[in-house]
Amino acid sequence: MRVAKFTALKQIEIVEESEPSIEQPDEVLVRIDRVGVCGSDVHYYLDGRIGNQVLHYPADLGHECSGTIERTGENVAALHPGDRVAIDPAFVCGVCDQCLAGRANTCRRLQFMGCPGEAPGAVAEYRVLPARNCFRIPDSMTLDEATIVEPLTIGYHTLRLGGLQPGAKAAIFGAGPIGLSTLLLAKPWAGGLVTTYVTDLLDERLAVARRCGADWTGNPRRDDVVATILREEPRGVDVVFECSGDPACLDQAMHLLAPGGTLVMVGIPAAETVAFDPHVMRRKELTFKNVRRQNDCTAAVLECMGKDGFDPSPLLTHRFPLAQIHEAFELVAGYRDGVIKAVIDISGAD
Repeated sequence: MRVAKFTALKQIEIVEESEPSIEQPDEVLVRIDRVGVCGSDVHYYLDGRIGNQVLHYPADLGHECSGTIERTGENVAALHPGDRVAIDPAFVCGVCDQCLAGRANTCRRLQFMGCPGEAPGAVAEYRVLPARNCFRIPDSMTLDEATIVEPLTIGYHTLRLGGLQPGAKAAIFGAGPIGLSTLLLAKPWAGGLVTTYVTDLLDERLAVARRCGADWTGNPRRDDVVATILREEPRGVDVVFECSGDPACLDQAMHLLAPGGTLVMVGIPAAETVAFDPHVMRRKELTFKNVRRQNDCTAAVLECMGKDGFDPSPLLTHRFPLAQIHEAFELVAGYRDGVIKAVIDISGAD
C-alpha cells in the first residue's frame, strides 16, 4: 500500500509498505479515503518539530481523516464493512488516572496518529484502528466533510473550556481552520445569543469568517483591533479564544478581556516560551486555560453537523490527489490561494 513519509524538512515521499492486519478483536481495518492537512502537520513539514516533539526521518504524517470500514475484529458489533466513518485520531488507554478522571485527552499512554513515536500517520491507504475511534457518518455527509470533524471537535472542546454562555461577547483571534471551527459552533452552542469578534492577518480569511457568522471582523495589519472592539464593548469581552498561535495576541487578549474574563489558548506558538503581564492578569483576575486537542466531542460534533443550517463547506477550499501531497503542503504553508483546509484524496472514493 502507499504511505506518505516526511523524509527531510519540506520533503514528502510516497513509499510502499505492507497492508496492516487486524490483531485485536476490538480493531477494524479502515481504507483511508481523505486526510486534511493540519497546521500541526505544517509545523512538522517546515520545522521538523513542535516543541519537544521532534521528527526522526522517515516519519509518518496526518491525523484528520475519514475512511471506509474494510474488515472488523470478532468483538466489533457496531461497525460493518462498507460503513463510512469519521476518525478520532487519539488512541487512549482508558485505565490511567487521567482517563478515569474524564480527561482522556491527557491520557498517560495516549497514542496520536502521525505524532512522533506514537501511532502511525493517517496518510496511508489502510490503517488498523480501535473500533471505538471510528464514528459512522450519515449518507448526507461527504468524506471531505468527515475530515473536518476532528478540527470541529477542537472547536467544541474550546467553547466548553471557555464556558461560553448565551449573551456572551467573544473574540476569536485567528480565522484558520480551528478559529473558524470555533466560530461555526459558537452560535449553536449559545443558542444564537453570542456576539463574535474575529481577527486575522489575511482578508480572505476574514471574508470566510463573515460567511461563518462573525458579527465583526478586523485585520491587525490595518486596525487597532483592541481599541476598535472596546469601542463596541467598553466593558470588554467575556472570553477570548486565541487560535492563531501568535504570542502578540496574548497581550491583546489580556487588554480586551473584561474583569473575570477567560483566555482560552488554542493555537500552537512557534516559540518555546511566551510572556504575560502578571499585573494585568491579577488586577482583572483573569483565567487562562490551555486546550489539549479535544475530549470526547466527536459524537456531539456529528450531531451538530446534522442539524439544519450548519454548513462547514466554507472551510473546505482545496483538494489534492495523494501524488500531489507536496503541492498541498506548500499551498497551506504559504497561505496561498485563499486556502483554509486542503484535503488529500487517497482513495478516490465518493
